[in-house]
Amino acid sequence: MKIGIDTFGCNTRVSGVGVYLTQVLKRIPPSGALFELFGWEYDRYMFSERSGKKLDFVACCRISGETANSLWHILRYPKFARGRGFDICFFPAAHRRLPNKSPCLTIGTVHDMAAYWGTVRTREHLGAVLRVALPDSLRRLDRVIAVSSWVKQELIDVARVKESRIDVVHNGVDHDVYYPRPQKNESLEPVRPFTFRHPYILYAARLEHPIKNHTGLIRAFEIFKQRTKLPHRLVFAGGDNKGVKTIKDFALASPQRSDIFFTGPFPSENLPELVAGADMAVIPSFYEGFGQGAIEAMASGVPVACARAASLPETANHAALYFDPYDSEDMADRMVSLATDEALYNRCREAGLERAKDFSWDRCAGQTLRIVQESV
Repeated sequence: MKIGIDTFGCNTRVSGVGVYLTQVLKRIPPSGALFELFGWEYDRYMFSERSGKKLDFVACCRISGETANSLWHILRYPKFARGRGFDICFFPAAHRRLPNKSPCLTIGTVHDMAAYWGTVRTREHLGAVLRVALPDSLRRLDRVIAVSSWVKQELIDVARVKESRIDVVHNGVDHDVYYPRPQKNESLEPVRPFTFRHPYILYAARLEHPIKNHTGLIRAFEIFKQRTKLPHRLVFAGGDNKGVKTIKDFALASPQRSDIFFTGPFPSENLPELVAGADMAVIPSFYEGFGQGAIEAMASGVPVACARAASLPETANHAALYFDPYDSEDMADRMVSLATDEALYNRCREAGLERAKDFSWDRCAGQTLRIVQESV
């Protein structure tokens, strides 16, 4: 049995989908199945080196850009898959890149349906043409893996995928890297390549407006500072994406701008230390397909306040404080509570550590690989 794995749409290993693929590849067991990666030439060593697996890689689609790559999947992929002799093809970023037809069985993981969130004005994900084509492509998959029950229901409602073909497999967390660190007394803590002044509130996610609701968090931070007079800073750790100018202009206009810090793309090997050093993590997103940042913070012993929106209540369960993402006063209330109520802070911390135990990459990868290999 030969299994092809499509690395297109995974945005290398620094994105959430890239981390997902790396973790799955790490856990490919020795077996008779032959796995072969295919994608951009610059990904040739990215996933194999990070995962520690020496897997064959075939570079294809020489023309860069999402539109060209989508056309490659529609026009060239069927011949490519037939020529490679794939029995199954696995698409780890099925919500971003899929063929319309395939000569072999297909399985895809859908991490979110964000392209269909909000109003027409906010629907910038994928582009209009791909948004129209994606539901048909999703329906043609032989099996679909959804990272949450929320995403599963969206697949049924939006893409009209049959429920019997959808499996829910939650993402995991690497407990070897996300774990509580001893609290330090120093006001300044080096976390390469930066030095952060304690205490700080963290939101680790790409800068994307409006779906990630960075401006709502900035408003809540202003209220928090006004009400508490505490020395907390607000740290945004993530690379630039759509609408970044709106976010940064909003921060520059804030009366608390001197306490708002943008790190840009943060080195993945140092991110766990940054997360563990936070006083709290706030997840204000209007939409999340899973809520990876919440689970990583909980595993690190950091209390979480998050939006009561999309998949976040499913992921965080009873271990987080919830707020209305459209109400910055409500968001600020939860931040103030965590900063001023020590008993509540400790309860949330312990509840988060317990909740994080329910998620592991071993379980996620094991279930994913079993679905792939048992689909023949």
